[in-house]
Amino acid sequence: MDTLTVLQRIVPELKDVLERRYTLLRAVRTFGPVGRRTLTSELNISERTVRSELDILRAQGLIETGSSGVRLSREGEIVLSRLDEMARKLYDLAAVEQAMAAALKLQRVIIVPGDSDADPGVKRDMAQVTAAYLRSILRDGDILAVTGGTTLAQVAESFPGESFNRRVTVVPARGGLGEDIKIQANTIAVRLAEKLGGSYRLLHAPEDVLPCYVEQILREPRIRDVIALSRRADVLLHGIGTAEEMARRRGFDDETTMDLIARGAVGEAFGYYFNAQGEIVYTTASVGLRLHDLANIARVVAVGGGRSKAWAILAVLSTGRCHVCITDEGAARKVMRLKARTQIEGGVTDDDQDWD
Repeated sequence: MDTLTVLQRIVPELKDVLERRYTLLRAVRTFGPVGRRTLTSELNISERTVRSELDILRAQGLIETGSSGVRLSREGEIVLSRLDEMARKLYDLAAVEQAMAAALKLQRVIIVPGDSDADPGVKRDMAQVTAAYLRSILRDGDILAVTGGTTLAQVAESFPGESFNRRVTVVPARGGLGEDIKIQANTIAVRLAEKLGGSYRLLHAPEDVLPCYVEQILREPRIRDVIALSRRADVLLHGIGTAEEMARRRGFDDETTMDLIARGAVGEAFGYYFNAQGEIVYTTASVGLRLHDLANIARVVAVGGGRSKAWAILAVLSTGRCHVCITDEGAARKVMRLKARTQIEGGVTDDDQDWD
């Protein structure tokens, strides 16, 4: 029995207090310098509780107060780093990682504590873990292919300022969706190349086009060359979107979106919409890597978190095309419950679509 378990037996409320202060410290790390009202709003707890806990953390020398709000002290950064390690043991995340990898036939699962739906700081932690994982596996001469999305944009910003100095070529795996340029694959490829100290190629093409134009676009030499390069990628990093979210980003009308849901679509990747068993229920005509291309890529890494994405994560991982998944505790635990439920019931029922 470890020290933490012993303390919990003596002080049962220890876990609740630890979770509350750990969450608060992570929020200060994410948003700091930050005011009490922002913390109250982001964490959905009372201002009185925030004020009381901040007073305790300040007395312990873990936070500092300035005119712009509170921020972590140097001691606070050290303590929070140690708490990150303790949280994995407290929530037994190693066991969840192993169980999820076995259930979904993955080489590896990496889980960060918390739920990014409830705590924005968790998404930042997930991005940092992904950045650290990339640094650990990329080698000179590797080709890294990336998709777009808010999560991967945050991954690109999570690398430390100094150059990684690896001769890595970063390429977009998909065309653009015509949305915020900061979350498009081209922009993310450029930022990652800069942070990795490598080079990049750009894919100057829209992702979604009418089927009659796809072949014409693919005949353009520069577009064809970039897609060919992405097919030779050593590592592919991609996000996971819910079917409804990706339908909205693609500008689908309400009728098409409802048709997707009626077909059982819960997740999307590479222009394919999947049901909970990883079966394709709808396909878009798009420019970039396609699902069958993933079979030739040595390491496919999927990143996504939050309980609201659990069905989507289960769907995409069930395709059998991913090797590594980086997610958060909220999503992972719900994915495991959903996986067990679909095995028993054989599919998704109306009651399952609670998106809680």
